[in-house]
Amino acid sequence: MPIELKTAEEIEAIRTASQLATEVLNLLRPLVVAGVTTEELNAVAHRHITEVQGGVPATLGYHGFPKSICTSLNHQVCHGIPGARKLVNGDMLNIDVTVIKEGWFGDTSAMYCVGTPSIRARRLIEVTYEAMMRGIEAVRPGATLGDIGHAIQKTAEAQGFSVVREYCGHGLGRNFHEDPQILHYGKPGEGLRLEPGMVFTIEPMINAGKREIKLLNDGWTVVTKDHSLSAQWEHTVAVTETGVDILSGDARPAAMRGVD
Repeated sequence: MPIELKTAEEIEAIRTASQLATEVLNLLRPLVVAGVTTEELNAVAHRHITEVQGGVPATLGYHGFPKSICTSLNHQVCHGIPGARKLVNGDMLNIDVTVIKEGWFGDTSAMYCVGTPSIRARRLIEVTYEAMMRGIEAVRPGATLGDIGHAIQKTAEAQGFSVVREYCGHGLGRNFHEDPQILHYGKPGEGLRLEPGMVFTIEPMINAGKREIKLLNDGWTVVTKDHSLSAQWEHTVAVTETGVDILSGDARPAAMRGVD
């Protein structure tokens, strides 16, 4: 489909939805503790989106997805389905939330640790966040999609990590997934040139081991083939006349604030 440039008013509507998604992530952070299940986290998120925010959880029923958030544990790369498995000390978890508010979508995700993470897990989480931010910093009118992907890939691979290539960021607005597709690897100067009014997500999935992945039999959950840890962060951004505007809020734990 053609890329739809958003007006200032439309961008504000997407910002509102994105900020609501961030609100859910921050609401869940103190609840991510040993003994809780991801289904319990899903229930809290669902109630907050529908009863407090007056929104709609975009993933619920999307192509048959059964839950209101995605919860991806440890070696799960993305699209993990909340369930009965209890979190244990040392787990790392990505929670991905998309809220629809007054017809507009807002999409973001964040990483969580249960108890004390391993040094490698903590480093993977930090580098993945840094890679996302380097990608966001590459966004400006006249830059290319390859500039974004290269910034992410360079940051991750410099630390010995790998970039998942089968899944990418995406445009959004009144639809969950729109053009353009935002690859998290690439070469400078290649690909579509950015224009003010473009709105899309940047959401790199970075593996501690090799980049190869596989889809589980549930049809949704994606895991690393070598069972290495995987991390992901996601922001929704808009291209402005002078650079980039991050529409989703900060969902980092206090220990990571100021790490950009």
